[in-house]
Amino acid sequence: MSEHVDIDKQVRIYFLVFGALMVGTAATVGAYYLDVSVPVALTIGLFIASVKASLVACFFMHLIDEKKIIYWTLALTVAFFIALMALPILTSVTDQVGDFAEVEAHEPH
Repeated sequence: MSEHVDIDKQVRIYFLVFGALMVGTAATVGAYYLDVSVPVALTIGLFIASVKASLVACFFMHLIDEKKIIYWTLALTVAFFIALMALPILTSVTDQVGDFAEVEAHEPH
């Protein structure tokens, strides 16, 4: 009889996670209609997507019960992801600094 209780508990957790994912999807759609700047909208969207991805990975992929090596691997993946996302930003900042230096060099004194 205890197996039946465990299954009911697991099914309840899956339904709760499913409900949270639906709320996250509604929040994503609602965030689209916010009147905010593009960087703020991207930040909101990425935050919501990260929460939803974490729920899927933890509960549907059963990573919540894994050993610590899984967490270190995921942390390394997140670090590389952040580095790769920062690369274009750093490149555009470097280009803008270079453009400012060219403008200053060509200004008459």
